[in-house]
Amino acid sequence: MRILDHARIPELPNPYFGKVRDCYDLPPDAVHPDGRRILISSDRISAFDRILAAIPFKGQVLTQLARWWFDRTADLCPNHVLDYPDPNVVVGKRLTILPVEVVVRGYLAGTTSTSILTQYRKGIREMYGHSLPDGMRDNQALPQAIITPTSKAFDGGHDEPLTAADIVSQGLLTAAQWDEVSAKALALFARGQKMAAERGLILVDTKYEFGTDLDGNILIADEIHTPDSSRYWIAGGYAKAFAEGSRPPSFDKDVIRAWVAARCDPYTDEIPEIPAEMIEQTSRVYIEAYEAITGEAFVPDLSGATPLDRVRANLAGYFSR
Repeated sequence: MRILDHARIPELPNPYFGKVRDCYDLPPDAVHPDGRRILISSDRISAFDRILAAIPFKGQVLTQLARWWFDRTADLCPNHVLDYPDPNVVVGKRLTILPVEVVVRGYLAGTTSTSILTQYRKGIREMYGHSLPDGMRDNQALPQAIITPTSKAFDGGHDEPLTAADIVSQGLLTAAQWDEVSAKALALFARGQKMAAERGLILVDTKYEFGTDLDGNILIADEIHTPDSSRYWIAGGYAKAFAEGSRPPSFDKDVIRAWVAARCDPYTDEIPEIPAEMIEQTSRVYIEAYEAITGEAFVPDLSGATPLDRVRANLAGYFSR
């Protein structure tokens, strides 16, 4: 019963409700001229541009795992974090989010319509400004990590593939901004892959969200290297799965995505009810992912009558007056 399926808090100003996070914008003040954004990670899980279910403790796992990674990558790229008032909540500097979603991929993998594996299976070899060779197999390592950017669909629409040339020619980013974002993204991904490998994991691909502050500095926002933003495989099972042509054992939401995709067209059909045992299994996967990545035990916060009661109490100091 410990599920935070939403965080609708009327005492907080300027709400924005996303697929997974419920957010509130605090106005600028003398201490925070950029303003601040409260991001509350619910337990909702989304894929195919839709909400599929709610997974116990998922929001806490995501927030605490992102915190772990933000602390270990701040030397590569500054981030938006100002405070963590609750296990499911981060208060960050309010940024102008760049209109490009930056996806870095190290393997020919994926299940969504924009994944390079989906396109490769259709015979496409030129994608996102990159040329992939013939003869590659599902889940094979790419010669080097590549960035596959998409448009950022702020209005709930579908993300569209982009090339670096598209980004600059359409005025989405300046050439200098794209160069900086690309360099930061590849550096973050390399750090993530190295640290994951030390824990017996493969960081397969990930997405980053960047924004600018009032001074034009580029910071990373949202989350980093979590099971929602990233695909992880367990390194010890990869070689056998690749040889057999099966899906490598993973720490990501592909379990639910694959189940849904096998039973309907997830972009147009009604989503079938996901079995309770799969919900429970997915909760365990998120917790196991946290522990595998960090090497630390996950401690669920069971305070408060409900998770929402706890979040409300911890955010009371931010309520509108």
